[in-house]
Order: sequence, then structure tokens, then C-alpha cells
Amino acid sequence: MTRPKTQHGSIGKPGRERPAQTNLRGALAAALAIALAPSFAHATEWRVGVELPLTGALAQAGTEMYRGIQVAADIYNRRHPQDKITLVAVDDESNPAKAVAAVEQLASQHVVAIAGAANSNCAGPASEAANKAGLVYVTSGGTSDDMVTRGLKNFFRVSNTPGYTKGMVGLFNTLGVKSVAIVYSTKDATSDLAKQLDTALKAQGMKTFLHAYDPSIGDFKPLVNKVKLQDKPDAMAMLGYENDYVGILRASRVLKPDLKAIAAPWAFASPKMAQSFPDLVPNVYGATVLSSPADYRSADQRDFSDTYQRLFKTTSNYQSQTSFVYAQLLFDAIANAQKAGTLDKGGLADTLRATQRDDTFLGKVAFDARGDNTNYVAHMGQFAHDGKLSLVWPATYATAKPVYPGVPW
Repeated sequence: MTRPKTQHGSIGKPGRERPAQTNLRGALAAALAIALAPSFAHATEWRVGVELPLTGALAQAGTEMYRGIQVAADIYNRRHPQDKITLVAVDDESNPAKAVAAVEQLASQHVVAIAGAANSNCAGPASEAANKAGLVYVTSGGTSDDMVTRGLKNFFRVSNTPGYTKGMVGLFNTLGVKSVAIVYSTKDATSDLAKQLDTALKAQGMKTFLHAYDPSIGDFKPLVNKVKLQDKPDAMAMLGYENDYVGILRASRVLKPDLKAIAAPWAFASPKMAQSFPDLVPNVYGATVLSSPADYRSADQRDFSDTYQRLFKTTSNYQSQTSFVYAQLLFDAIANAQKAGTLDKGGLADTLRATQRDDTFLGKVAFDARGDNTNYVAHMGQFAHDGKLSLVWPATYATAKPVYPGVPW
């Protein structure tokens, strides 16, 4: 586990000064302190913990999520000069035990809330540790259904499995797909999504084929061969994470099953994926928030884009965009709870639960009694051969029409 590092400035030996110089320096310092006092008399600093995988298997996702939170903090601090959000980040390495340790470490550093984790396996135990410590825990990574059945007062999430299911079903319906092979990791979140997607597609009259794989799999060719020779579907749904997608697409590129579409939920539709694997992504669909390059349609979206570019000199993706949304909601709720005099009395959870925003990147966000954002519906994008990502579903957000049939080879 990576622990936060405190930077210490060096102190040099003072030179000898004449009394007049000393008196003048002291007078100027006193005058400056008086002049600045009214501006900072009511300044408030809130420390917010960040528990994400900054190294390890999910480092790409965790780093992007952290960047979105950093952008939200930068914008909040500029817009509210009397307040300050300070982020304290701890690397959970996408390890559940280290995620719990990270939360405990952050709690000891007096944070007012925690933003984390990148997947349900870490978000589950980490949010329980946060709840035990009396801290609000907000995430876009804890999508499994059991996240909101534990009765935790302090757990909140902006995205969920039903929302990803709606996005993929909506896309396949729009494309006119008749049959889908669902290949999925046996991890909690992906297993939940596979079951819900299977049920929802069948309800729409589509034929489905389910293929589970162990997260440690190294060769996807036998699985893809089953899809090719046995299932012969119109489309394939890949339910996994970055390394899984790369393995499945590489095997598919070799075996070339007769597919008309390939789609994935989280952790696929990112500029970095297009840059790293330009031969694997063309025409593949993935859950996203904005197109890439983004088609910014509001001043807030433009501010996000400019701030992200200034801080990181690159293009954002859906993970940073989604974490930006929940970080904004969290920071505003912290300020509102402070104004109401309830922040130090456990009132942050109630303030978040009363929050409702209609204008976020995700559309409407409101939390139910379980801390779930039941309004969430994943937007689906499609990569072009030049690596650009267009929004193709739903129609109200679309920036291009889908290329169908379309696969990378």
C-alpha cells in the first residue's frame, strides 16, 4: 500500500540583519497580515480521501477516476475561493484487503468523506470500513447489486448494473440484433451484469448464449471458438476489464467469428485503449459519457475539458468524466452540510440523499434511500478506424449513427 507522502521544505540558516531592517520587515509583515485577514478569516478546508488503484491490474481505470476527482477539486476551489478541497489519496492496488487498510488510514487522517473504488470487489469491503468509521463513501465502481442491499447509510454510487444493462439492451435493439453471445468474467460485478443482460435480452426476443471465464485466463481462443462454431450469434457482449477485452479481441481477430457487432460495458471506451490497441477497437462499442474528442454542449463541460487538458495534457475518458460527476456532487454536499451546521454531526449522508441534479454529464442524478442513482443509463459509443469515439446511443445524446455490421477485422 502506498502511503501519502508529506513534503517538507528545507530551512536554511538566517543571515545577520541590522535592527532597522528587522523592524521594517516586522512592520511590513504585520501590515500584510492585517490586510489579508478579512479575505481568509472564514476560509474552510475539507480533506477528502481518495481510495483507488493507482498501481496494479486496474491502475489505468483508477488513475483516470482520480484525475476526474482532481478536476472537480480544481474547479470547486476556483469557484469557491473561501473554501478549499484537499485530496488525500491512497493506492488500494485493486486489492480488497488493501482497500480496507486504505480507508482506515484515511479515517485516521480526519477526512470528511471518501471517494473510491474502481471495482465492486474493493468497493464492498472498503465502503463497509468507511461506514464503520462514520464516513460517507461515494463511488462509480461499486456496481454490483449487493452493494445497495447491505443497509449502509453512508454508501452512494452514481452508476450501477441495471444502468449498464439498459445501455447494452438499448444499443442491441437499435441495431436490430437477433442473437448475442455473452462472455463474462466470474467476478461479482460482471456475473451480475451477465445475468441481468441475459434476462433483459431474452425479454426482448433475442437468443442468448452464456460463456463464463475465470479472471486468470490467459488464452481466450477456445472460448471465442465456441462463439464462432457453436453459437454463431449476431453480436458478442464482452463483460470484463481492460486485459480481458484485449485478450478476447485478439483471439477474435485471429479466429474471425462471423459477428455483426461487439460491445462492452465499463473500462473499454477510452482514448488510451484506442492509442494502445488501434487494430482491436475499430467499430467496437463501449459504455461512455461523452464522445472523444468530446462534443461539449455546456459551459460546465467546457470548463471540465479545459481543466483536464491543463492538468494532464491529454484527453479525458468516461471514467474520469463519471468520477468528476460524483466528486462535484460530493463537494457541493460537503459545503451545504457545513452551511446547515450538520457536517460534523453526521449530516453529510442526509445532504447527499437530498441531492438532485438534472444537468450532469450522466443526466439526472438523485440517490434513493439505499444510496443508489436509479436514473443511471449507460451511453454507448463506437470507435472509428481513426480512434475517434462517437456516441451512438441513446439518440438524444448521439453524435453519429452506428456502423452496422461492423467489427475490427
